[in-house]
Amino acid sequence: MSDWDKTTDFLVVGSGAGVVGALRARALGKDVLVVEKSDLLGGSTCMSGGVMWLPNNPLMQREGVPDSLEDALRYFDTVVGDAGPASSKDRRLAYINSGIEMVGFLEGEGLRFRRCEGYSDYYAGVRGCSGGSARGRSIEPEIFDKNQLGELADRIRPGFAGGMVIYTVEAASMSLMRTRAGMATMARVGRRTVAGRVRRRRLAANGAALISRLIDALSRHQVPIWRESALTEFVVEAGRVVGAVIHRDGRDVRVRARDGILLAAGGFARNETMRKEFSGEQPAGTEWTSANPGDTGDAIRLAMELGAATDMLDEAWWMPSWITPDGTPGMCLSERCKPGSIIVDAQGQRYFNESCSYQEAGQEIFAHHRKTGVGIPSWLIIDSYHRGHYPFGMAPAGMTPRKLIGSMFKRANTLDDLANQCEIPPAALRATIDRFNTFAATGADEDFHRGEGDHERFYGDITHTPNPCLGPIAKPPFYAVALYPGDIGTSGGLLCDEHSRVLTSAGEPIEGLYATGNCTASVMGRKYLGAGASIAASAVFGYVAANSACTD
Repeated sequence: MSDWDKTTDFLVVGSGAGVVGALRARALGKDVLVVEKSDLLGGSTCMSGGVMWLPNNPLMQREGVPDSLEDALRYFDTVVGDAGPASSKDRRLAYINSGIEMVGFLEGEGLRFRRCEGYSDYYAGVRGCSGGSARGRSIEPEIFDKNQLGELADRIRPGFAGGMVIYTVEAASMSLMRTRAGMATMARVGRRTVAGRVRRRRLAANGAALISRLIDALSRHQVPIWRESALTEFVVEAGRVVGAVIHRDGRDVRVRARDGILLAAGGFARNETMRKEFSGEQPAGTEWTSANPGDTGDAIRLAMELGAATDMLDEAWWMPSWITPDGTPGMCLSERCKPGSIIVDAQGQRYFNESCSYQEAGQEIFAHHRKTGVGIPSWLIIDSYHRGHYPFGMAPAGMTPRKLIGSMFKRANTLDDLANQCEIPPAALRATIDRFNTFAATGADEDFHRGEGDHERFYGDITHTPNPCLGPIAKPPFYAVALYPGDIGTSGGLLCDEHSRVLTSAGEPIEGLYATGNCTASVMGRKYLGAGASIAASAVFGYVAANSACTD
């Protein structure tokens, strides 16, 4: 056709971790264009910890941390199991092997990473699971000065840490403010943050650092990035996707993509219609999500109209969440892993290991609610030992703002009073806590094995014995917070093969169309294997897509 407004080799839709594909295609000598429908770059990656879970990665190899392909595959097998074609053996092999190669490529492009020592795989040490790494397989980007980005510095989506310049792996020790390790970490983070401001550096950490480093590399390679440019249509010729229509500056722009189009546009966590359509029996909607505002599923819908197959559309990266006074969800992570905490349903019954991975915790809440009808909301109950020793959301240890009492926290001097406030049968709650407290005394959770897994202990309190995750609910006043099965994005979507090619329901690739990240059905199946599993998969399969599209 001759009516193209723009021609490129490789078109990348979205500006999250999947832009690794754009960088790789440019390194292969291709013309590349990145389009982002928002005014801000980075998507949900920017709002994340920026960590990537990558087995046997080069940083592990250099530091002598033991790992192998066999261990990683065994970990997939024993945790994920048979999760269908999205997590086929070929896809797992591509993820592991290409992940190793990708890190070397990114380092060669000037990106700098550090290992997250001790950030254990989420199922390391968990009963029935093997191949996990207690020391962890995760890496995160070095802190980056956004001043290097020039005018794009203001276009990076804000991260989750606010004004603090903190590495993601430091968050666990930061939650232990009254320990020597916690105080040392706080001092280090404080010095780093203040020093950056004094020197007028615009330091980015976590997901914002990862995106900033990728955008910096793309800029050095002179890869154009169109902001406020939305994908609205694919152009297909003879069964092949040859281009796309991008709505930009109030008009439709026809873009030809000679080698292919990579969809890295996120999931549909913010699309109420799609969530209701695909959630099945789960009462999931948009009110509990913490995903970025642009997570509306446009690319998934357009690909489905071409006949693309999908899988696991009922799944998400679940994150138990409370509702803050302004109505937004607050993510519950380390709070439920610390001693002096318990989660019960509306009948006062405990029903899962509170310290398990956030993905599994959300699944447990949904499953229990489907079975009993009393799982949503559940209640996170803590005592004053917990409130005095550990932060809770943005509330520091020992300081509970008055505005949170009644609006988010319920507080009472007795468990019976707390139960009545939560409309829980008092006798049932007392019985549950009495049993729980006997486990806390011995350090062995006979019901759900809390505190056995390495990752559970990572978020526990290493100074607390005999179990760093298990302590009695005993010291008044007591507090309760309603918990909902929130999420940080959906994790089901387009079905892809090991080359990141989007497949039809017949298992055939749609020529010219590739996808990665949350718009695809996850290689992790219905599990979350370690810190940064979703970000890593987005980056890796973006890299794979570029290799497939630009070297064939």
